[in-house]
Amino acid sequence: MLRRTARSKALQALFAVDVGGLEPEKALDYVLEGEDLPQKAISFARDLVLGTVAQQGGLDAIIEKYVRGWRLERLAAVDRNILRMALFEMKNHPETPVNVVINEAVELAKTFNDEKAGRFVNALLDNARQELGR
Repeated sequence: MLRRTARSKALQALFAVDVGGLEPEKALDYVLEGEDLPQKAISFARDLVLGTVAQQGGLDAIIEKYVRGWRLERLAAVDRNILRMALFEMKNHPETPVNVVINEAVELAKTFNDEKAGRFVNALLDNARQELGR
């Protein structure tokens, strides 16, 4: 459950970076303010945010391969950031089963967008996981 919360907070920070132009550390500080999370969860959220931002160009290239007929900037900002974060985790956290990463991303999409977004995120990540060798 702590990783789920960490992913949710990381997504909120990534959204603030993407849409609000905040620096990643400031966005993290803002979304974690007042939260009583263990250090392990905070570290995981920080890794997701900083790693996703650092690898954004490569992550975006993967997304663009699978969104046929759409430009990345036309995707809903929340979906774009869920996809980036999930792809980062799939690439850099092999200890986490890929099905867990995809399911968590789908749940984030349903929570922060809607059911259709969940299906979209699921399909794109399922296609991309083969490219990532997962």
